[in-house]
Amino acid sequence: MSRDYELPREYLQNGEVMDFDFEQNEKDFVVDEIPHVKYTSNKGNFLILHVKKVEMTTWDMIAVFAKTLDVPAEKIGYAGLKDKHATTTQYISVEVKFEKALKKFRHKHIKIIATHKHKHAIRMGDLAGNRFHINLYGVDNIEAGRIDKLSLKAAKSGLPNYFGYQRFGRDGDSIEQAKAMIDGELHVEDAKLKKFLISIYQSVFFNEWLRERVLLSREKNAGKYMLLSGDIYQTEDGKIFTPKQIPNKDFADAKVMPTGLLCGRNVYRARDEAREIEEKYDDLFLYEKGLRRAAIIFPKDIESKYNKDFSVYSIAFTLPKGAYATVFLENIGNRNLKAKKIKVKSKK
Repeated sequence: MSRDYELPREYLQNGEVMDFDFEQNEKDFVVDEIPHVKYTSNKGNFLILHVKKVEMTTWDMIAVFAKTLDVPAEKIGYAGLKDKHATTTQYISVEVKFEKALKKFRHKHIKIIATHKHKHAIRMGDLAGNRFHINLYGVDNIEAGRIDKLSLKAAKSGLPNYFGYQRFGRDGDSIEQAKAMIDGELHVEDAKLKKFLISIYQSVFFNEWLRERVLLSREKNAGKYMLLSGDIYQTEDGKIFTPKQIPNKDFADAKVMPTGLLCGRNVYRARDEAREIEEKYDDLFLYEKGLRRAAIIFPKDIESKYNKDFSVYSIAFTLPKGAYATVFLENIGNRNLKAKKIKVKSKK
């Protein structure tokens, strides 16, 4: 990367900053994974475990099950990674032969909620989205009303689908490593670490690209995401296509999403006006497989409750897979959150 990195994430509305307190912990940050299928058949060679974990990474949880069952961690399937500093539920899969052994499973940070048999193991990405329940503190009456309004606006018009601060590690240390590796200044032998650092590299470029598109939208489209000729779109079922005409109505109805580039090989690239911006954040020589990622997402099923006596605003919402709840909060508060110091001083 020859430019500055980890630039501030900008949002479509450019209103006042809200100084609510937010802290990721087991009480105030709850995540429930939504599977892509219903595990109800109860037939098959795999056991689907619906598990709850507290203050623990998904990888740490997988390691506990791997040790308990005496199997390699790679034999345990999971759909996505969940935050450590939270209470989260998700689904994992193991071979059905471990059903009896798991009846005796006990762990202070992990609970098996339910089990089902299924024909297939769970693979990465086998989820529809995530449901979040979050508490915000230090919210006054006026701010509660603004949060209501901005949440509904995000549900109607969408919000930028940035990679959140969790993607990049504390103080950008993962970005530093990724930059050094891509520039040839750091040799990494571990294949998993190398793949992870490349994903960081791709994510930084994506965020920078999205930031420019957001600023363009604020300047020239009254804060609504501005579609350009040559944009690549994604349908609800994941199909990638380039339309002959800009699909304004389908985008307004959330039937198609404009996408941004995760640079690499064998990936569709934008054309025309859209490509003029995209090519600034591309790396044609990157050997990792490239992808397209939705530029805008639409939160769904927003519910909220305000406790005036304690100035606590509780909000629940559903996001598609790969989207960050903290980006939703940043969009509402019009400020960036950080990994090292998540909690912000309340107003006095």
